[in-house]
Amino acid sequence: MPATYPQDVLDAFRAITTASIADAVEQVGVRGYLDGAIKPVIPGKIVGPAVTVREVPAEDAGAPTHALQAIDEAAPGSVICIAADGADVAVWGGLMTAGAVANQHAGAILDAGVRDVEEIQRDFGFPIQARSAVPATTLGRIKTLSINEPVVLGGVTVEPGDLIVADSDGAVRVPARHVDEVLRIATDIEEREKEQTKLILQAGSLREGLAKYNRI
Repeated sequence: MPATYPQDVLDAFRAITTASIADAVEQVGVRGYLDGAIKPVIPGKIVGPAVTVREVPAEDAGAPTHALQAIDEAAPGSVICIAADGADVAVWGGLMTAGAVANQHAGAILDAGVRDVEEIQRDFGFPIQARSAVPATTLGRIKTLSINEPVVLGGVTVEPGDLIVADSDGAVRVPARHVDEVLRIATDIEEREKEQTKLILQAGSLREGLAKYNRI
């Protein structure tokens, strides 16, 4: 069963940039940021626990049963994460978005494509990050393998329940076991950067601000 997080923790991560969170995850010794090729297609902040789906190109392809299961059965606030090896087909579309909105999910992260983008923007504004927007269907091309097992998403292993945070810079995975520590570190990074920015503006010197806080 994927982890759940208190609302105050989710709200705190929502107020922090993915840049600071990515830096904080690296300070606990792992990589958190997903490949930059996975980017916002439908913009919006995404914060929530990962529900993972694994799909692969295959000759015996069929319906995306695990993705449909994730949408209908995952807890509200989940982030649906579909790993499909960067396939240039749409593993997500308008009907899946309607299901995700009906079930109050937080967003979707796709290591593959999405379609029906105009419809999703117009009708839902549901935040999605993906490798591409492409009209090609998965039917006859993609086979679904698993739900809520570890997957590789954008070069990062994501486990069910890891916290996903995404914004205009991209997406970051925070390992569930490090969520509290990463939140503490990322909050400190944000506060120090505000102080550093203020110093740079007051001093009229970028180098002076960098020297005092040893951060760029």
